[in-house]
Amino acid sequence: MTSAIEISPAKPVARTVRASQALERLVVPALLIAGWEAFARSGYLPPALLPAPSAVLHALGDWVFGFDETTQTYSGHWIRDAWASGLRVFGGFALASVLGILAGVAIGWSRLFEKALEPTLQMLRPIPPVSWIPLAIIWFGIADKPAIFLVFLGAFFPVLMNTIHGVKTVDHNLVRAGAMMGATERQLLAGIVFPAALPSIFSGLRIAIGSAWMLTVTAEMVAVKSGLGYVLWDSYYFLRYDLVLAAMISIGLLGYLSDLGLKAIMARVLHWQSATTVQGRAG
Repeated sequence: MTSAIEISPAKPVARTVRASQALERLVVPALLIAGWEAFARSGYLPPALLPAPSAVLHALGDWVFGFDETTQTYSGHWIRDAWASGLRVFGGFALASVLGILAGVAIGWSRLFEKALEPTLQMLRPIPPVSWIPLAIIWFGIADKPAIFLVFLGAFFPVLMNTIHGVKTVDHNLVRAGAMMGATERQLLAGIVFPAALPSIFSGLRIAIGSAWMLTVTAEMVAVKSGLGYVLWDSYYFLRYDLVLAAMISIGLLGYLSDLGLKAIMARVLHWQSATTVQGRAG
């Protein structure tokens, strides 16, 4: 009975802590929205050029639920547009993740691969992905493929560089200990090098998912006729700045949720860090 009485208050305390953390995350967005609303209603800019958050929320609600009969173009089509953009983002991101990690491990581990591949990749890395748009359209046409290709280019190099860094900074004593115990090169890579490089790899993946969302929007403005980026650009032509801002908010929200998903996976995979790092103590 004593132990039950002592343990029972833990649940209300945990709920209070979670509620406090949720409020902390909402403070800055609430202040930004309040300032935006006040500035939009001040009359400094015409409402058509800077819609108030309430007008943007109405446009976003109609885009999602289709309740406004006066706007037929995108009314009720948000899920379709978000799904189209999401497929392009995660298609290019998945391809970039696989190839970036494989190439990064090879370059970070092998002097031969480093000398053969890194100079070429380092020359390609500074080229902005948007400069590939004309070639992407010529090669793949106006469809999903050029968008996925551009997303791949934008996401590949963050994964590659962080993987190389992670592999090269693995404690050499760990590798020597494994070799002394008779581990083969493949076992060293799978059992020591790759797990030790995972924190850097996940950092690259988190950067890459943000780049993937940015690039898919850019591609949809030029090379695709659907998705959130296309709606943003098309709304600009029709002076629907409320819908432009609604599309920007949608992209930001989906990018944030994608990053949250990666953080959840990272926390589960790197659970061994929770007791030894600042991030673990902060969680």
